[in-house]
Amino acid sequence: MPSNILIILTVFFAIMALVFLFLTVRSSRKRKIMRTCRNLLVTLLMLSLSALLGTITISINGYQALTKEELAATVIITPISKQKFNAQFIMPDGTRKNFELAGDQLYVDAHILKWKPIANVLGLHTSYELDRVSGRYSSLNDERKKVHTHYSLSEDKIFDMFNLRDKFAFLSPLLDAEYGSASFISSNSSMEFKILVSTTGLLIRKSKP
Repeated sequence: MPSNILIILTVFFAIMALVFLFLTVRSSRKRKIMRTCRNLLVTLLMLSLSALLGTITISINGYQALTKEELAATVIITPISKQKFNAQFIMPDGTRKNFELAGDQLYVDAHILKWKPIANVLGLHTSYELDRVSGRYSSLNDERKKVHTHYSLSEDKIFDMFNLRDKFAFLSPLLDAEYGSASFISSNSSMEFKILVSTTGLLIRKSKP
């Protein structure tokens, strides 16, 4: 979830923009040109800061804070037929998602965002979001010719920080790194395993009996 500090600052700068907008209008009516220009510049600055922080708040919605290793999901694999299986994802909050996939292996990828110290002050720390799940064939020939199945694991959002960083260079002072990570595991037998996320990427570990 977005940092409370980030939300508070977004609202604060929005309020300050309104305050200075009022001051701008008042000084313009009194025909105080220098004061009007100064207040207008401050208004634009406050609006820009509020818009930037608001965009970041919205774009990291769905991302989870990451410290050392975090459980992203527990997955139960149930084969249906040859190169066809069901994958049930059990999220940390108890939400369950079922996917019918084609292939010999389960493939999962994620987005990971690592923030710079200046962003840490705002309450932003390394975070992650599972992105997609798909079936993967062990044979390259099958991968080229056979049917592919893909599903989204991420939440729908107006903006996504992972995509915004690719488009806007001005976010580079805030983000230290943004990268994708993926892992896969055989799906030829019934099993339960855990998908973990670390600062180095995705990990898959079989659950203990």
